[in-house]
Amino acid sequence: MEVMDVLFSIFELLGTVAFAISGAMEGVRHRMDLFGVTMLGLVTAIGGGVLRDLMIGQIPPRVFLNSRCAVLAILVALAVFIILKLTQERKPRAFAQLREKLYFLSDTLGLAAFTVLGIESAGADRNTGLLLFVGMITGVGGGVLRDVLAGSVPSIFRKHIYAVASLAGALADVLLMRILPAEIAMLSGFGVVALIRIAAAHYKWNLPHIDLEE
Repeated sequence: MEVMDVLFSIFELLGTVAFAISGAMEGVRHRMDLFGVTMLGLVTAIGGGVLRDLMIGQIPPRVFLNSRCAVLAILVALAVFIILKLTQERKPRAFAQLREKLYFLSDTLGLAAFTVLGIESAGADRNTGLLLFVGMITGVGGGVLRDVLAGSVPSIFRKHIYAVASLAGALADVLLMRILPAEIAMLSGFGVVALIRIAAAHYKWNLPHIDLEE
């Protein structure tokens, strides 16, 4: 197996696990039951990939041809529900701290992994504009579906340079793949997304917005 194939598989598993965790935790935060938490984890993990495949004409989407990632997402979401349930009952303060840190970390890793996966799945021979858009949609798509189903304003519209981080990582990947090996470009794009998200959270960066007075 080539290095790129191994890297693709690693990022696919990482992104699936990470977004399944963030989706499940969002379900827990909104007091959903076991089924709701599991479905939110699943939708978050596979949503971006489904949107990507529909955009590039991959019918049916890959997740319906190989259910490995869907099954993994369901198992991870179930595990998250059980772990948080036990943690909340035994150590409620630790539960709150664990939830916030784990949610941010998983959401950041999922965004970074799926952004570069989207570009690789679309193919390097496509035009730059399409690759950037597909990379961003793959990265943010699952999170948007998660937030909408949970009844929240999607994160891409309100906090921590979310979609901009994805777009910056996609741009880094696309530009570097023209001059460097694909695996280095992919790792670089992943790193750019993660670093921007971490910096935005640490320094409380947000895009300008308007506060309307009541």
